Amino acid sequence: MIRILIADDHTIMREGLKRILDGNDDIRVVAEAIDGFDTLEKVRNTQFDVLLMDLSMPGRSGVDLIRQIKDEFPKLPILILTMHEEEQYAVRAIRAGARGYLTKESAGTQLVTALRKVASGRPYISIEVAEQLAMNAMPADDNLPHTSLSDREFEVFSHIVKGKTITEIGDLLHLSVKTVSTHKMRILQKMNMSNISDLVQYAVAHNLLIPNA
Repeated sequence: MIRILIADDHTIMREGLKRILDGNDDIRVVAEAIDGFDTLEKVRNTQFDVLLMDLSMPGRSGVDLIRQIKDEFPKLPILILTMHEEEQYAVRAIRAGARGYLTKESAGTQLVTALRKVASGRPYISIEVAEQLAMNAMPADDNLPHTSLSDREFEVFSHIVKGKTITEIGDLLHLSVKTVSTHKMRILQKMNMSNISDLVQYAVAHNLLIPNA
């Protein structure tokens, strides 16, 4: 029996995932979490085998949350389920410790297979993500500017291009306004851009402007 903890801030999404998993005798949802803090509490106090986690939730989330969970529970398999289709999100999640990465669009047909695979100790990633991981491991002179950002900078960048204010980003990521402003300045410098409008145009051009889900 594969026991699952579902972490997603949308009730409809959690219910939909449970319906997909219904009828599989070897899979059972034993707990649910509604945000990053709830996820940490459930991870620490619930007996389960695989964490099925949204990449974007209120409170602590994303790569930061993956890293903390893996620091505390290094053997716990994490399968990321997200709206982000761009491979850069998957690469950062896998590097942080996730064992698999699945988009919500493909969950209906691939979720059960992905859960069984990561529960057995094997990774579940698309060919495109595998290629991106391999490419990132090779020296290259033509990397896109956003690949030079740290995980935290990339997270701040993602919120900036979605129209979040510095204060809102600070609240979401539990950072001071000063820290977020510093990240914003470094992002502009690293990407050789002068303003937020440039960042938004870049995000649109490279399919990085994807709403939270």
